[in-house]
Amino acid sequence: MEPAREEPALEGTVAFAEVATPVGPFVLAVTEIGIVASGWASGRVSAPGSHARLAGRLELAEVHDADRTAFAVAELNAYFAGELKTFETPIDWRLMSGSRLRVLRALHGVPYGTAVTYGELAGLAGSSVPARGIGSIMGSNPIPIVVPCHRVIAAGKGLGGFSGGEGVETKRWLLTHEGYLPPSLLDL
Repeated sequence: MEPAREEPALEGTVAFAEVATPVGPFVLAVTEIGIVASGWASGRVSAPGSHARLAGRLELAEVHDADRTAFAVAELNAYFAGELKTFETPIDWRLMSGSRLRVLRALHGVPYGTAVTYGELAGLAGSSVPARGIGSIMGSNPIPIVVPCHRVIAAGKGLGGFSGGEGVETKRWLLTHEGYLPPSLLDL
């Protein structure tokens, strides 16, 4: 019997940046490869000690590197200013694998100003994951906005859930910002 091989530790570093947005402070985590995680300041990525926890989970040392995060920060600012419809920031997919990776890669291709249902996303991903499973994948998406889980809606065109920012109200704001929902719905 062969001894179990230990997986090699991932080498490199991770840098963090925080961006003020109309839907609250948003934190980005960027490796040498690309953006690996993001989220609202009240969420998982920026909770006290979360930078160190995420860096540890990634087996990466945290560095302060504004040059590394600058492109992602500029793109996020341009997105919220209504000047960017397609993110070009490279993505480091290391936190995802299997069906989750297939689904989130398919989601990454859903264009600005559009939405898909949970079931349609499963089809785009070529996945047999049921709609409820797609919802779970959306809720655990480590890179919201760039990998646009807000563009996934319930069948029948209901908004469905959203775990980022202020929940469904943040999702409604993002879909209105992108022109998928009419602006008058923000006043409801």
